[in-house]
Amino acid sequence: MAKTGIFYASAGGNTTKIAEALKEAFEVDDDDFVLMESDFDDISQFENYDVLFLGSSTWGQGDVHFSWVDALFEITSENVSFEGKKVAFFGAGDSKKHKEHFCSALGKLYEVFKNGGADIVGFVDKSGYEYQSSLAEIDGRFCGLAIDNVNEASKSAPRISAWIEQLKQELE
Repeated sequence: MAKTGIFYASAGGNTTKIAEALKEAFEVDDDDFVLMESDFDDISQFENYDVLFLGSSTWGQGDVHFSWVDALFEITSENVSFEGKKVAFFGAGDSKKHKEHFCSALGKLYEVFKNGGADIVGFVDKSGYEYQSSLAEIDGRFCGLAIDNVNEASKSAPRISAWIEQLKQELE
């Protein structure tokens, strides 16, 4: 069975809700459930996993959570390889207040890990979402699960459940 790690950062707890659902659905051990702000030490931690679930809330002008910044810089500057790893992205944003950058942090994570050779899974159909633009939109789909628990809270749980079922199929 593939070794799975969850690495995430959450400002208001919405990204944490997704991370916790993934942890339960994929039976991820506590040691493999990494809150970037307090549990992340260095990028060598990624080496321990065949499957990575990576989450970030979106900040400012579409940026990743601040606790991801150093890790992404290090991955990019050291040309870290993620060949042979399956990676899925998730996060939360506000599609009304920040409609021009909705969940763009996912797109920034996507670029770094895709450039590192990761096999990206978990793309989500963008229909049913209302936003202006997003770096997470790749070829007409989101590059992972995007939720808006501020304006579309009633859609979050069904979206999370559907995405988990999709991932289970894609990771077979």
